Amino acid sequence: MNVKDIMSSNVIVCSPQATISSTAQLLKKENISGVPVVDEGKVVGIVSEVDLLKLLNIPEHGGLWLPSPFEVIEIPIRELISWEDTKKMLSDVGSKPISDIMEKDVFTVGPESSVEDASRSMSRHKINRLPVVDNGELVGLITRGDIIRGLAGI
Repeated sequence: MNVKDIMSSNVIVCSPQATISSTAQLLKKENISGVPVVDEGKVVGIVSEVDLLKLLNIPEHGGLWLPSPFEVIEIPIRELISWEDTKKMLSDVGSKPISDIMEKDVFTVGPESSVEDASRSMSRHKINRLPVVDNGELVGLITRGDIIRGLAGI
């Protein structure tokens, strides 16, 4: 069985200039977990829910800290500043282009490749989807779910 036999041909994509916020909304609206990032028909990146979730990693401000009696007054102010920094970071990130967080090293597969080769590539690289590219142009997408359905004959 070849990739072209089970791939999705109607691929939902986004452009590198799309904002992080609009891409997150696209994933939610279409109920998908990732999209190829395409510029003039060429795959230039890929973005997944994992890439979006990485944005929520908030840096810690250090280890165990026990305040002195004089510092007790400072604690609420320090926590307020930390919360304000976090809110600003989260509001600013949505307006940035998806190209800032997309994975630029994209593994692809050809439509004539075997499903076994696609499956091996996904397992080896620990990824859930492969853009299907023919002569440099995006022609489809194959996911782990597509492979399972293909093998099950669904």
